[in-house]
Amino acid sequence: MLRSFTLLCFLCGPAAADERFVFASIDGGDIDIAAHDGPVLVVNTASLCAFTPQYDALQDVHETFGTQGVMVLAVPSDDFRQELGSEDEVKDFCEVQFGLTLPMTEITHVRGPQAHPFYTWLAREEGWAPRWNFNKALLDEGRVVATFGSNTHPNGAQITRALGDALR
Repeated sequence: MLRSFTLLCFLCGPAAADERFVFASIDGGDIDIAAHDGPVLVVNTASLCAFTPQYDALQDVHETFGTQGVMVLAVPSDDFRQELGSEDEVKDFCEVQFGLTLPMTEITHVRGPQAHPFYTWLAREEGWAPRWNFNKALLDEGRVVATFGSNTHPNGAQITRALGDALR
C-alpha cells in the first residue's frame, strides 16, 4: 500500500505552492513571488560569507534573464550568523560592493521554527532546506523545478540550463 501511495505521489510531480508566499522587501512593501509571471530563483544570502562574491553572479543572472521574465530574489538571513546587523547595512553593502538592483527581502529566517512560510513549505513538501548561505531554489508556476547548494554558481551551467528549460 505504501509503495502505491509513494508511486502515486511521484507520478503527480513536484508539489505546487497552494499559498502565496509574500516576503517583506528591503525597500519597503511586499514581494509576492506567486504574483510573478515567470521562473523565480530564490537565494538565501549573507554579507559576511565566503560565498558572498556570488552576489556578482546573481546580478548577472538578474540582468541576463530578468528581461526574459526570470526573477532573482535575494533573501538575506542571519540563520548561519553571517549577516550584517540591519536591513540598511545589508542594502548599503550590496549596492556599494556589488551594484545590486535585484529584488531583496528584509533579513529573514530560512530554517528552524521561525522560518519564513516559503521555507517551511519547501522543507515540508520537498524535504529541502538551506544547509548554508547561498542555497538556491528555482520555482516555475508555483512548483519547485530544482534546488542547488552553495557551491553551485548562479551563472554556471547547471543553473543557466535549468533557467533556460524553465523559460521554454
